[in-house]
Amino acid sequence: MSTPSHGEDLQGSPARMSPDATPVSARRRIPLRSTCAQPHACPAPVRMRVLSRTPMFAGLVEEQLADIDRRMTSLSWAEGDALHVEGAPAEHLYLVAAGRAKAYRTAPNGQEVVVELLGPGDLFGGLRTLGQEAYAETVEALTTVCALRIGDDAFRQILGEHPEVGLRVLEDTTALLAQARADVTRQSTGTVAERLAAVLLRLAEKFGEPAREGGTLIELPLSRADLAGMTGSTPESVSRVMSRWRKDGVIDAGRRWTAVRDPRWLAEIAGAEA
Repeated sequence: MSTPSHGEDLQGSPARMSPDATPVSARRRIPLRSTCAQPHACPAPVRMRVLSRTPMFAGLVEEQLADIDRRMTSLSWAEGDALHVEGAPAEHLYLVAAGRAKAYRTAPNGQEVVVELLGPGDLFGGLRTLGQEAYAETVEALTTVCALRIGDDAFRQILGEHPEVGLRVLEDTTALLAQARADVTRQSTGTVAERLAAVLLRLAEKFGEPAREGGTLIELPLSRADLAGMTGSTPESVSRVMSRWRKDGVIDAGRRWTAVRDPRWLAEIAGAEA
């Protein structure tokens, strides 16, 4: 399979210069800044489409969605920029309109532990209204990202005007707690292969597109360290499993893409944990 022409991955790319002429690779050795957002004229049809497909706003009519849209700010970030930083005051909710991002936490040993990959329609961030004093994760752009941002006061107004949105917030919170418990169980009992198979299948379902050679193509610049964080493993263990699966034709991978060639095989492996 030919590698999609999207340049180098996060680990293999040449040093990109930030506006202050500091190489991104050097800047990442210090805490990422959350001040790199740029105003972005995201087209109204794109914003409305994303809002209409967001579970939190499901069932609202176009006029109501337009009113919510007017309270949101459209911003963009370049690859490698932080949308917000772990530990900073929780002041905004974000809704991805375009692009890909990863949410990660920093372990005591300094390792980045990826907890989620985000794409169009995903909601993240935090607000004091929702009981969050600080952001629980750093969210970093994997590609150029456009997102809609809303602050605490505006979100309070939406909850007051649309009580059904508040009910869906509770539903989403409950679902996230259930997912977190399932993840803890998986990482405590499953093998590296079982956990990795489950993650790849989930990514294929969320981000995958049909590949020309068959199977599902996941166009994300994921490093072995990213996959290790998502599976509660080590980059070395992930590399060993990925190399074996690639040799067996179960998957294929390049610098910025992974192809799931045999999803049934992965489902059988992941089934042990289910």
